[in-house]
Amino acid sequence: MKVLLVEDDADTAQFIVHGLVQYGDVVQHCDNAERAMIAASTQPFDVIIFDRLLPNMDGLDAVRILRKSNVHTPIIMLTALSETSDRVAGLDAGADDYLVKPFAFSELYARLKALTRRQPITENSTELSIANLTLERTTRAVKRDNVDIELMPKEYQILEYLLLNPKQLVTKTMLLEQIWGFSFDPKTSLVQTHVSRLRNKIDKPFPTELIKTVRGCGYIISD
Repeated sequence: MKVLLVEDDADTAQFIVHGLVQYGDVVQHCDNAERAMIAASTQPFDVIIFDRLLPNMDGLDAVRILRKSNVHTPIIMLTALSETSDRVAGLDAGADDYLVKPFAFSELYARLKALTRRQPITENSTELSIANLTLERTTRAVKRDNVDIELMPKEYQILEYLLLNPKQLVTKTMLLEQIWGFSFDPKTSLVQTHVSRLRNKIDKPFPTELIKTVRGCGYIISD
């Protein structure tokens, strides 16, 4: 899954990100509603986790705006408010599910999986491609020139994230955060090593290089 997490509490966000990454999911974290609405409106996500109480905007208002903007990604709201009226308000605003804090990660994850199973599958959300390279997100099948390419989980996640951001700079920090859930630089060659392995599989056997290095910054995938 590719998950957008909207949570301003650092401890809660770290807890959720760590749990999702352990399952191999890709997580983008925003700590305020404004950045979250931009991300949700411009990038494809399988599901959104939205905190109800945010410092700059009520989560309910943000969800209403997203729904009016024709963002149909499933949304689960998190809140410390446990009254029935609060849960109803969240659902009325356009959320698909509602979970009260504190919660067990296993319950959150079960609800996320249930929401993604309910989500209509569209061509745009299931297949990513550039040039002669395709990635099928439902089966995790990767092909180039119709040749099957077998990737390890982290290699797949890196490629998926690059393809979700084609012709855009993806920095080492972004990959550390999105693929490994790190909010700090571990001062290792972790990213470079995995990108190198990915290139060995999708670039070196073919005449045209798709993953370009922007020295000192990160990577761009382009034809």
